[in-house]
Amino acid sequence: MPTPTGHTTAIRAKKVLGTTVKDTSGEKIGSVEDLVLDKQSNTILFAVVGFGGVLGMGEKYHPLPWAVLNYDEDEDAYVVPYSKDELKAAPCDTIDELTKNDGHAYRDQSFAFYKVDQYWT
Repeated sequence: MPTPTGHTTAIRAKKVLGTTVKDTSGEKIGSVEDLVLDKQSNTILFAVVGFGGVLGMGEKYHPLPWAVLNYDEDEDAYVVPYSKDELKAAPCDTIDELTKNDGHAYRDQSFAFYKVDQYWT
């Protein structure tokens, strides 16, 4: 799915993983830790954005709908229209829990929380 600004519709996962995620004020929120794929519908369930930890300890993992990640070349980061405080209130868990039972529970929660149109309905 293209980003709101119309960036490419195809991207390699290795270019996404580890990329910084910032809010619209330019503050670093975290980084893309993983992408969760739905093999049956050939879509990305969500991107896993990690933040809040120190050296991997205490880090929180947030499922964000792929459509809300907008790559900004000037920032060399994905920019999301949410503040760090909004993300703190968002669904989060361990990566294992986010992907438990095919990840659909957290996909549904994240799309509802961020008010993103559900691609699967």
